[in-house]
Amino acid sequence: MTSITRRTAVGGLAAAAVPFVMGTGARAQGLPSQITIVVPFPPGGSTDALARLVQVGLQTKLNATIIIENKSGGVGAIGANQAARAKPDGSTFLVTFDSHAVIPALIEKPPLDIEKDLVPVILVGTAPYVVACNTKRDWKTFADAVAAAKQPSGIVSYASIGLGTISHLTMAALTKKIGTEMVHVPFKGGGPAVVDVTAGHVDMVCGSAALLLPHITGGKLRPIMQFGKERLSALKDVPTAIESGFAGFEAVAWWGVFTAAGTPPAIVAQVEKAFRETCSEPTIATRLKETQQMNLTLEGPEPFDKFFKTQISTWGKFVRDNNIKAE
Repeated sequence: MTSITRRTAVGGLAAAAVPFVMGTGARAQGLPSQITIVVPFPPGGSTDALARLVQVGLQTKLNATIIIENKSGGVGAIGANQAARAKPDGSTFLVTFDSHAVIPALIEKPPLDIEKDLVPVILVGTAPYVVACNTKRDWKTFADAVAAAKQPSGIVSYASIGLGTISHLTMAALTKKIGTEMVHVPFKGGGPAVVDVTAGHVDMVCGSAALLLPHITGGKLRPIMQFGKERLSALKDVPTAIESGFAGFEAVAWWGVFTAAGTPPAIVAQVEKAFRETCSEPTIATRLKETQQMNLTLEGPEPFDKFFKTQISTWGKFVRDNNIKAE
């Protein structure tokens, strides 16, 4: 299968938009004094965590007040549209992840054209997906969950980060391969999905290593399969889908930054540089790599645009072929 291409809660982070006091250095040329970072998902997921993790560094490097605004809904389309409709002057940026690529296939009349209304700034990184279950279930492998689902009265449910998101599509593709029904329970973000699985209301959750690892290490979730080409060092005892008999089956999350089309290239370059430098700082890079299990790519507009178009093509086809639509 074509690479299936998603999210870590940060304790104590406020759910509302949080401004920081401006730095004292010279403001980056052409940038406004206040910049909004739109996160198109609720607080508690890895996209929100990424935005808040880089917030102070961006403030210092751009010498601007950085405000983070969570604008969830429409599989990320509502927040994306807000960023797309903002003035193309560097005042608004979108920090999002892989489900962004399925918006045109998933929504019958999307509020924006993701290829024309937004321009890529930087691809921050990628991380493999993981399936984990509530620790009250006695499953040790994904095969155990499949066996439970195949019982005459077996009902196995899994949470995703939203209908039509890559989290959902990964499981949809997997259950199609094994020919076994599982009940899909979509949520509006990774944080809410994890809450209901750890509470025992849903059996499993499919999410990025970034989203699930803190709950795994905290003993609230048990990983039963991962979707990278190789095992993560943090999950060295958990088999990959490929090892489990699903040849070529990968599922990788990605996080990227966009801004409104028409934004001057010089401004895009300044913000790209600020993101790259902030994410490369040792403490932040370590946190992204170890806590969120990200592979930091830090690729600029051109390579990110090429990657993004491949994602649109790959996932758009799967969504259309399986007639998946957002509610």
